[in-house]
Formats: sequence, structure tokens, C-alpha cells
Amino acid sequence: MKVSKLKILKISGLVLLFVFALLGLIVTLILVTQKLGWTKVPGAVDLRSRQFQADFFEPSDHAWKTSPEWQTLKLALQKDAPSLREAAQVAGISPRLIATIVVGEQLRLYNSEREIFKQIFAPLSILGVQTQFSLGVVGLKYDTARLIEKNLRATSSAFYLGPDYESVLDFKSLDHNQERLNRLIDQQNHYFSYLYSGLFLRQIIAQWQKAGFDISHRPEILATIYNIGFGNSHPSANPSAGGAEITLNGTVYTFGGLAYNFYYSDELIDELPR
Repeated sequence: MKVSKLKILKISGLVLLFVFALLGLIVTLILVTQKLGWTKVPGAVDLRSRQFQADFFEPSDHAWKTSPEWQTLKLALQKDAPSLREAAQVAGISPRLIATIVVGEQLRLYNSEREIFKQIFAPLSILGVQTQFSLGVVGLKYDTARLIEKNLRATSSAFYLGPDYESVLDFKSLDHNQERLNRLIDQQNHYFSYLYSGLFLRQIIAQWQKAGFDISHRPEILATIYNIGFGNSHPSANPSAGGAEITLNGTVYTFGGLAYNFYYSDELIDELPR
């Protein structure tokens, strides 16, 4: 009987040792992939139309919720939620609105980089950081980041948010170009990616409010404008949603339509409230 108990204890100890070793291997793999930049992928060249699509397509089958891409992104967003909420508080905007941008950019990235998604993003449940045509986890253009900074101090601009926001993106070094780039492509900390995108959305909301239109609760319109850029933001009474097409589980969504579906769903509602 004593021998049997000893064997059981020995086997249990070996199992625990194996489990801890496996966990250590997973953590090491995550650190190595981030250190070597394996999760960095080039942003896609934007070849889509720069016009709003005529119709807002909102699929009713919620195919995106059951897609492997969303299941991966959901876990990644859960881990990044504290940083996203912090950026949202500074930008003065709902964390869920910022998340709509992350959802669109990451799901589009997962689709365009299928092999990397299968080999790295999905197994590790992490976000992809773009480093070329678009930057960071929100696919922000470098020139757009500069324009966001400029708008913070342009008191006569329709995008101006007021004196309280003028210094939120102040630089700490003399090399602003390099610091800006480092902010957006940081592998470990995505705070600035979230902050820049949150300020973009706030500036668009301000522009439309000054023109007499409130789109602060129109995630599909805000995401569409983010997707097609500042220059295509034209306040009007009946804006249309659209943007890049993203296919999930055989269903085609527009960038703006996917933002709407996520924003008004209950997915991650506790971590990323409206």
C-alpha cells in the first residue's frame, strides 16, 4: 500500500513538473516572438475606394462571433483591456469605441496574413503590430498621427478639442519623428496606439458636432471615417457606413458594419464598456 502511494505521489509530482515546464515554455515563446519581432507584419496597401459605400450592410447571422479570428482577438483584447481603458480615459471617449477600430484592423490583418495568424497570432492569442504602410495594432498611418497631434493645438480647426487636450501627446525627446514611430510600433505596450486612435475619434466627433451633427453613438460612421481618413470626413445629415471589406466565416462585412456589430454586441462588454 505504501509503495502504491509513493508511486502515485511520484507520478503526480512528474505531472505537475511537466505542466509547469509547459507553461514556462509558452511564456518563453511569447517573449521570444515579441523580442524578435515575429508578430510584426507590414500593413496592407490601401487599394479600396475612398468613398462611403452607398448601403450599410449589417449581417444578421453574427458569423463574426464564431469565427476563429474573433476567438483569438477576444482573448488578446481581454489581456490588453486595462491599457485600452487607460487610453480611453485620457482621450475622453468610450473604450468600446476605440475597440471597434482594433477589431476592424486586427480582423482584417488576421485575414490578410493567414499563415502568420495560424502559426503565431492564434496559438498565442496576441495582437499583430503593423510596421510599414500602417502602424501599430490600430493600423494608423504615420501622417495621420502627425495630423492628430497638429489638431490638438490648432485652435481654429474644426477638430480642436480644447486646451485640456493640447499636451496629451507631448514628446519627451527632441527626435519627435522617432519617438512617434516608437510609440506606434511598440510591441509590448499598445497604449499610444489606443490613445492616438481615441483622439482621432474625438476629433471627428468634435468636427461633426460643430457642424450640427452628433455621431458620438454612431460607431459605424466613426469607424468608416477612421478607415478612409480625415480628408473624407464630411459632416452631413445622412452619412453612410462602409470601408474595407472583411470576410469572416464566409460572411462579408464592411469595416464600419463590423464596428457596429461589435459595439452593440455583448462581447467583452464588462472589459470594454460603452
